[in-house]
Amino acid sequence: MMRSTGASRTATALLAATLFASACSATGDARNPSDGSSPVDPPAATQAVEAATKAPSTALEPFYTQKIAWKSCKGGFECGKIEVPLDYADPSGERIQISVIRLPATGSKRIGSILLNPGGPGGSGIEYARAAKTVLTPAVLSRFDTVGFDPRGVGESAPVHCLSGPQLDTFIGLDGTPDDAGEVEALAKGAKQFAEGCQAKSGKLLSHVGTADAARDMDVLRAALGDQGLTYLGKSYGTYLGAVYADLFPKKVRALVLDGAIDPALHPVPAVNAAQARGFEVAFRSFLADCFNAASCPFPTKNTDTALAQLSNLLKTTDQHPLRNNTGDSRKIDESWTTLGIVTALYDKRSWPVLRTALSQAFRGDGTTLLRLADILIDRRQDGTYSNQTEANMAINCVDHPYPKKTSVYEEAARAAQKESPHFGAYVMWGSLPCEYWPVQPTGTDKPLKATGAPPILVVGTQRDPATPYEWAKSLASELSSGVLLSYDGDGHTAYRTGSTCVDEAVDRYLISLTTPKNGTLCPKVT
Repeated sequence: MMRSTGASRTATALLAATLFASACSATGDARNPSDGSSPVDPPAATQAVEAATKAPSTALEPFYTQKIAWKSCKGGFECGKIEVPLDYADPSGERIQISVIRLPATGSKRIGSILLNPGGPGGSGIEYARAAKTVLTPAVLSRFDTVGFDPRGVGESAPVHCLSGPQLDTFIGLDGTPDDAGEVEALAKGAKQFAEGCQAKSGKLLSHVGTADAARDMDVLRAALGDQGLTYLGKSYGTYLGAVYADLFPKKVRALVLDGAIDPALHPVPAVNAAQARGFEVAFRSFLADCFNAASCPFPTKNTDTALAQLSNLLKTTDQHPLRNNTGDSRKIDESWTTLGIVTALYDKRSWPVLRTALSQAFRGDGTTLLRLADILIDRRQDGTYSNQTEANMAINCVDHPYPKKTSVYEEAARAAQKESPHFGAYVMWGSLPCEYWPVQPTGTDKPLKATGAPPILVVGTQRDPATPYEWAKSLASELSSGVLLSYDGDGHTAYRTGSTCVDEAVDRYLISLTTPKNGTLCPKVT
């Protein structure tokens, strides 16, 4: 997938909108009651939280029976850690710690815990849970302890490290759409250095940061929390984590919401990248349709073809002549940084006003706002340091899926993708190149996940989702033996808590009462 942007970035894009609040106007809607009451009450059988069942094996019992030592960590949250095996094939071997955060339920009718994953891979579940009042409705906050965790390899949980901040600046700024053999060679050299850096700094972790291991960690966490069944909200990559969990532990599922779905059966990787690039093209066209109705739109002709040609010219120009950078650092805002900034704002419609401003400035030669947007997506701080999101993203993806091992394959696939998706195709395709040089073999396989025996699982798909195309949600819902599809006629990445009361109420009803909407329900566009 695209370099560091496979995440569920709804919260990140909202952060962008907050950062540039003067240019934004969020869409309002009638939310659920603010007093925390729920639209429906759960069956009596689900109101009591029973003790976790026995561990799946004697060797794993010490992990499944551990208790979390919670400590206050500001804002009403409690923080703790669990221990898990580095290698589940050797439970008596080395252990690692998974960091966890919890916000206790606000109401008296507590059902249990709801685990969160924001996507990525590489997104911090701890940071996501810190935004619980934005991520979840008052109704859900009332009935569940909100629990976030950093998956293994991410953030505070045995994080993967590969490059320094300046090295990441260089890597991300490499020409992601090489035009000649020299530029291909430079990109390949950077990709190889990335992989070698990961091996040097985190070699022993690399074979053990895959999604299957993270799903096993999640089951240990479920037991440590005292929940008999898992209640879970996963967005973007988090849908893959949830689907893998359900396939491994179908009888441990209580309720899974998989929003902004990834199709685990789609392969090979170039096909996945090509589909994602098409999603960004669709999203940009949707942005244009909205932009043409705004006074601040930087495309004066209000003609889609003319506007797309203007975008093409901007990207072509920045490939040779970087935009001005007024952030105070020395980065050159070239085509890669420009593309990354545009992509960031496509993740959430509420950031589109920021994109209008950023493009207006870029057409005048100033790329500062685009660079700030890009920094938010890749989690680069103002002091030039990064979280490990980009490194974890690559490490998890490279071990989860079989990637081509010849640069020529990427080159051919990039040419094909560029014809189909002229603004994003090549950039997305080349973003997977470090996996060609990855020092460990992939442990995952791309196949349908049926989760046979699991109760109903709710899959949510947005029709013009830029990062996880809508057809992926339809595929995942049909592949799961108990999948139920909820569709949203909307824009942006993921649907829950992004402006649709219809989506929010359907998800809440399922989480609280285990009542699913009718399969194929379509929630209308929010205007």
